[in-house]
Amino acid sequence: MTDGKIDAQLALRSDGRLLVGRDRITLLEAVAEHGSITKAAEAVGFSYKTAWDAVAAINNLLPTPAFVTKTGGRKGGGAEVTEEGRRLIVAFRRLEEMLGRISAAIAEEGLQNIDDLLLWGMTMKLSARNAIRCEVSEVRSGPVSVVVKLRVPPDTTITAVVTNGAAAELGLVPGRQAVALVKSSSVMLAPVDEVPRLSVRNRIIGTVARRIDSEVGSEIAIDIGGGKTLLSVVTREGADELGAEVGSQVCALFKATHVILAAG
Repeated sequence: MTDGKIDAQLALRSDGRLLVGRDRITLLEAVAEHGSITKAAEAVGFSYKTAWDAVAAINNLLPTPAFVTKTGGRKGGGAEVTEEGRRLIVAFRRLEEMLGRISAAIAEEGLQNIDDLLLWGMTMKLSARNAIRCEVSEVRSGPVSVVVKLRVPPDTTITAVVTNGAAAELGLVPGRQAVALVKSSSVMLAPVDEVPRLSVRNRIIGTVARRIDSEVGSEIAIDIGGGKTLLSVVTREGADELGAEVGSQVCALFKATHVILAAG
């Protein structure tokens, strides 16, 4: 708060995770204008990787995609904001306008308890790069742990294993909405036709949508359908041996015990 003004910033969340803030909405608007993630990133001053991660995160937490990509190379090709994305932009801007009016009124009338305002900015940040909206489809209880099956539209299933106490606290029952959190370093990759024999319950086939290489590592984004994306971080040598190039199919593998569940 400076010079009698309050700069209040709106942030919409889904199950505790940031869905959109002003920067992400500005980026979506730029994608709609330019028809390209690369050009949109340049327009708003983001790196291509930051822009791609931001719009992919929105898709993963929405029931239907906010944007879709078109065929292209490693730079991502073209992109298009969907009707769902356009509705999100309009809704956010309307809410932001309303928040601006409220902030102006607070600045004019003063605050009796500044602590209440400070609480608006409190957030919880997690290190898991993969946060995917799911619906609980099956819950199988055991003496110590619970096996939870989660449906990711259109036809992907994620399996998680949690304690009985956690399942009860989260209220995990069929039909319950939840967010599955998986670290990118926990997602292994294998050829579709040569999946190794491992004690891994989650085996999801998808298409490589993006690959970014460093000197020793590679970050690979896998399109698993329905606008949802899984991120995997592997060695660059492993990615090369796998032939994980944009457009190729791979199998993403991760243990059920590596899936963290969140529910509002």
